[in-house]
Amino acid sequence: MQYFNQTVETMPREKLRDLQLEKLRGLVAQLMGRNRFYTRKWNEAGVLPGDVQSFADFRKLPFTCKSELVSAQEEAPPFGTNATFPESSYTRFHQTSGTTGVPLRVVDTPESWEWWGTCWEYVLKGAGVTAADRLFLPFSFGPFIGFWAAVEGARQLGAMMIPGGGWDSLQRLEVMRDLGATVVCCTPTYALRLAEIAAKEKFDLRWIPVRALIHAGEPGANIAQTKARIEAAWGAKCFDHAGASEVGAHSFECQLQPGGIHVIESEFVAEVLDPQTGNEVPLGETGELVITNLGRPGFPVVRYRTGDLVRLNLSPCECGRTFARFDGGLLGRSDDMVTIRGVNVYPTAIENVIRQFATVNEFQVTVRIVNEMQELEVQIEVVSGNDAEHVRARVEQAIYHALSLRPTVKVADPGTLAHFEMKARRFRRLDRTPGNRST
Repeated sequence: MQYFNQTVETMPREKLRDLQLEKLRGLVAQLMGRNRFYTRKWNEAGVLPGDVQSFADFRKLPFTCKSELVSAQEEAPPFGTNATFPESSYTRFHQTSGTTGVPLRVVDTPESWEWWGTCWEYVLKGAGVTAADRLFLPFSFGPFIGFWAAVEGARQLGAMMIPGGGWDSLQRLEVMRDLGATVVCCTPTYALRLAEIAAKEKFDLRWIPVRALIHAGEPGANIAQTKARIEAAWGAKCFDHAGASEVGAHSFECQLQPGGIHVIESEFVAEVLDPQTGNEVPLGETGELVITNLGRPGFPVVRYRTGDLVRLNLSPCECGRTFARFDGGLLGRSDDMVTIRGVNVYPTAIENVIRQFATVNEFQVTVRIVNEMQELEVQIEVVSGNDAEHVRARVEQAIYHALSLRPTVKVADPGTLAHFEMKARRFRRLDRTPGNRST
């Protein structure tokens, strides 16, 4: 079993909590009076610099929402009042993908960028990556954080990093083969897209010595059917990872893969709360992830509401780590659920059904309001050479059995559905009620 920092990763939980509290106290003291965003926020809440002496004190701090950070950016452009230090201190700029609204700009000092790399070393070591590996990153390297931090993690680890931007999918496959890539970092969607291109071009993925794929950017690597499909296509092990531009790389899957991802608790404090009440949910129940990063004082988030749904598991893992786990990875987003004829539906549940079908390349889900009722429509792109109507009927029946909900399933013409390299956008909500605009 490989560890990045075995002492910390296997530390008794009481000592781990002591380490977190020590870092929390230091962070609060560093931010108060220097970070304009949190100084004002905590002053309004009546917090004094020395008030956080326990986790009970910590839980009295107010939540942080993304909308507040966006407002702070608009108040003091270009980087906002949450940038603790003078602009000359920052050497890295990124921004969120903007899939849920206005992109948020984030900046890092050299020290906090090194911290990003350290977090990624946990991710890489969790997947068994060593200095002897060759990492291929089929990623465009724009302002979205994506796998930029994986580059820093690979550098710190001493592994070779092969950038894959600027090539089409077939060229990327050929470069992976020619250079002997052993690890691929990409979204789950793009791993499946590469496998689709390989099949179309008669490119045997066994020509590439890949033994591990590390995924991020979207749920998928912990969706059972998606994970199984990737592993079957590549003949390699699939590892999940979670993080965010404004937060950091906070979780990873270990080699034993116990059905979830470990939280890097030496660098983050994770809370799982009821999204409606803000109260802690019972251990093992689903709630919203609220997270605090401990190593990024230049752009901190304290008690940040991520909107991601998780289930916390504090039991030790057979890999030896005492870091808490999110069972099932990120389960979805609190704002993604739709209720259709009394049935609560999450996008990940639909994906888990559709990915059972190797005869389906891509899909899109649309929720419409028709006569004041939510209706579910699924479009599928069927692999050439298959009976499209037969596949359509099987998919429709499988969704019905899994969700007790009968959708409308339609077959899309080949090549008409979007294929993605980064975050997939397969789920749409369209309001067709008269007088309202589509959204």
